Amino acid sequence: MIVFRYLSREVLLTLSAVSAVLLVIIMSGRFIKYLAQAASGALDPGSLFLIMGFRLPGFLQLILPLGLFLGILLAYGRLYLDSEMTVLSATGMSQQRLFRMTLFPATLVALVVAWLSLSLAPQGANQFQMLINQQDALTEFDTLVPGRFQALRDGTRVTYTEELSEDRVNLGGVFITQKNVSSDTKKDRGISVLVAEKGRQEINPDGNRYLILENGYRYDGKPGQADYRAIKYDTYAVLLPKPEVSDEVTDRDAMPTSSLLGNNDIRARTELQWRLSLPLLVFIVTLMAVPLARVNPRQGRFLKLLPAILLYMAYLTILISARSALEKGKIPPALGLWWVHSIFLAIGLGLLYWEPLRLKLASRRSALGVARG
Repeated sequence: MIVFRYLSREVLLTLSAVSAVLLVIIMSGRFIKYLAQAASGALDPGSLFLIMGFRLPGFLQLILPLGLFLGILLAYGRLYLDSEMTVLSATGMSQQRLFRMTLFPATLVALVVAWLSLSLAPQGANQFQMLINQQDALTEFDTLVPGRFQALRDGTRVTYTEELSEDRVNLGGVFITQKNVSSDTKKDRGISVLVAEKGRQEINPDGNRYLILENGYRYDGKPGQADYRAIKYDTYAVLLPKPEVSDEVTDRDAMPTSSLLGNNDIRARTELQWRLSLPLLVFIVTLMAVPLARVNPRQGRFLKLLPAILLYMAYLTILISARSALEKGKIPPALGLWWVHSIFLAIGLGLLYWEPLRLKLASRRSALGVARG
């Protein structure tokens, strides 16, 4: 039990450290992406941390198996380097027994991954999709920031204001440029530029919203051409697009697992197999990591790290490719994703039993040589 607790603690501590680093790297990249969208006005800056919270379970379900794989390699690699594993081997610690002891932390990780994959990640994806639907319904005034040029999502209009009241109704120092495109021929008809001393937002009883500009000018024409017109106005109304709020969630990863059970749609069956594959992935990578962590102290602990990572990436890449092929009907549904797991399960068993088998054969050859001599 002392050895069991020691090995489990080493694996779990290394797993936690590696997973934390991987999570920070991935979350930082995603946060920068969402931050750029917020800067362009596509997202509300106040919802960024909420979005990251909804995406967190989806990141963790992929990070934890890799963290466990690297945790075993690094933790056991250090034990081999410090000759601690040599001492344990002298007391009867075989690779198979070491794997059985490693199954305890692997089972804990598999349970967490199963909870994330089957329950928490779909809920987070659903909330994320609903939040994105709400963000798509935001108007210019919902995301407008004073002192910054801000474009609509379709790129047809750019708005700028020097001042904006706290209730987001009144503006000061307004500049708007808009592309004029024919609705029939989709032909570019130049641009219109509106400048105004101030403006305000008004909502009519029919639900239409208008931006009322006061004391300004309108310029119409094509860039690079002298043919343009200028209009001075006291009051000018600009019709704003109506927000369209959608409650529909179409992403498969946002569907509850219960709705996937018994669903004969190939995409639903693929999604269910993918969710079940992630906990299974944990046990198979543990089977591969235990023998791959065995290193010669003179060679260093990182000798097998790169080949091991390449093997893991091959596993995950083939699994993702098989998922895509299954959705497109290129793989029989009965075969599913299980053939990928079978291949790497065989590789893991070969790695685990190859070294003892090689030593046993070498011992027999040596014994036969002595007998003949």
